[in-house]
Amino acid sequence: MKIGKKHEPADNADRWLLTYADLITLLLGLFVILYGMSKIDAVKYSQVAAALGGVFGGEKSGVLSGKVGVLPQEVNTLQQERSRIMNEIGRAIGQTAKPGLVSMTQNERGVTVHLMEELLFNSGSAELKESSLRTIDALAEVLRQFPNDIRVEGHTDDIPIHTDRFPSNWHLSVNRALSAGFYMIKKHGLNPEKISVVGYSEYRPLVPNTSAENRTRNRRVDIVIVTNVVPGARPASGNQATSSEKDQP
Repeated sequence: MKIGKKHEPADNADRWLLTYADLITLLLGLFVILYGMSKIDAVKYSQVAAALGGVFGGEKSGVLSGKVGVLPQEVNTLQQERSRIMNEIGRAIGQTAKPGLVSMTQNERGVTVHLMEELLFNSGSAELKESSLRTIDALAEVLRQFPNDIRVEGHTDDIPIHTDRFPSNWHLSVNRALSAGFYMIKKHGLNPEKISVVGYSEYRPLVPNTSAENRTRNRRVDIVIVTNVVPGARPASGNQATSSEKDQP
C-alpha cells in the first residue's frame, strides 16, 4: 500500500492583521474619549464662572477668567464689614445692659452678639424679661438696617430640665431663641425671610460646664449676623425653627 504523506496546515500569513485591527480599534476608542473630555461647552463654562464669581465678589475677582487671585481681597473686605457691624452694634447697645451681660465676638460665620440668660429670662423660662427689652429694641433697630441673614441661637447649660412646658433643654433652647427672634420680627419689622431660629441645648457651650460660673456663661441667646460672603452676594433664605442643626460653628 502506498502510504500518503500527512499534510501540515499551512501557516496563515495574514494572522497579524487581527492584532493590528484590534490595536486600531482601541486607538480609535481612546481618541474618541480624549476628544469628548477635551470638548468644553462654552456657555456652561461661562455660567459656572459667573456663579462662582458672584460668590467670590463679582467680576473683579474672576479666578476662572485668569485674573489675579481674590482670597486676600475677600478676607479683607469681610473683616472690614464685621468690624463695621460690631462698631454700630456697640454704639447702639453700649449702655443698655449691665456689664458682662452682653458681649460680641466674630469668626468665619460673622459677628455674634451674646445675650446672657440673666439679661433675657428668668430661670427655666422662655418669656423675655421686661427689663431686657431696652437692649433688644436697640439691637433690633440696628439689625433692621443690615441686609445680612440673622441667626437666633438658643443655648443652655448641662443641667437637665423637665417641666410640663419644657421636657428637655432642647425645648427650652429653641423656645428662648424663638421668643427673641419673633419679638424682633413683630415689634421692629425685621424681614422674616432672613431670620432663622436654632436651638443647641447644652451642646455648644462657650466654656466647659464645670462650675456654676461657667454654666451661667453658657445659658444665653446668640444673635449671629452672617457675613461669610461679601455684601451684595447674600443668597436667599427662608424661615426655619429647628431643635438642632449640624453646621459649623
